[in-house]
Amino acid sequence: MTLSLDQALTGISGILVTPYDEHGEIAPERLSPILDRALDAGVHMPVVNGNTGEFYALTTDEAVTMAREVVSMVAGRAPVLAGVGRSIRDAQKLAKVSAEAGAAALMVHQPPDAFVAPRGLVDYLNAVADASGGLPMMLYLRNDTIGTRAIAELCGLPGVKGVKWATPNPLRLAEARAACDPSIVWVGGLAEVWAPVFYAVGARGFTSGLINVWPERSVAIHAALKAGEFEKANALIDGMRVFEEIRAEEMGGANVTGVKAALIAQGLGCGPTRPPSAWPLTSAQQARLDAFLVANRLAAGKPN
Repeated sequence: MTLSLDQALTGISGILVTPYDEHGEIAPERLSPILDRALDAGVHMPVVNGNTGEFYALTTDEAVTMAREVVSMVAGRAPVLAGVGRSIRDAQKLAKVSAEAGAAALMVHQPPDAFVAPRGLVDYLNAVADASGGLPMMLYLRNDTIGTRAIAELCGLPGVKGVKWATPNPLRLAEARAACDPSIVWVGGLAEVWAPVFYAVGARGFTSGLINVWPERSVAIHAALKAGEFEKANALIDGMRVFEEIRAEEMGGANVTGVKAALIAQGLGCGPTRPPSAWPLTSAQQARLDAFLVANRLAAGKPN
């Protein structure tokens, strides 16, 4: 049975990679086995055009294609969260296409413009909502310096369903939750490593790039947190921590590189990452990744 949007948001939002072919063009069909594996493992909601999907390295037309193709590949097996953002016209175009394709909700990237006013974000979100025909929205908050008052105002807009909290500030998250309507769903946006901390202050879901490589581990971590088994969750996280440590290196520039390098080792190559992402891994990084994959029986020919 397909989960409702509410159920999916409190689960794992699996941020899918964007595959490329030998010429560097997007190749959505290469995503099919990765997506099937994640859904079969129990990942609750696939996310297209997220940061692990190299959203800012794609053209808007490429992002449009990815939204359509991923919704088609999921084929109703789970709600799809579609990332939108950049200029307001780009965001509106992506919102409209994602809604028409059948996405369940939009993940609205926080605008990276050098000049962003909190009241300008209100206009931005309203314009995105209008373009989508009222599709529910998940705010992707990577900078909490806009303040609790502004966050509460954004969460009070019609159509805002939740917040993907992607700043390492759990106390500010707790403060923001207290200031917003209880119906808002809070999602930990810094993957598995931060999930127990965010869960403790009220976030009931988390995002994951690990699901491209090891979805079973991500699902096990979520199940442990849901059951209140924090010690078990932390032990499971310790077992995959080296993967996240590699991804965090080079100012986060190895984030998607680590995922795609692991997929290559699994026989599921999706092409290199696009600049300015770091590609390939350094020899030292690759050695650590290879050891991690072998130790956990994740390399090609090593069933987990």
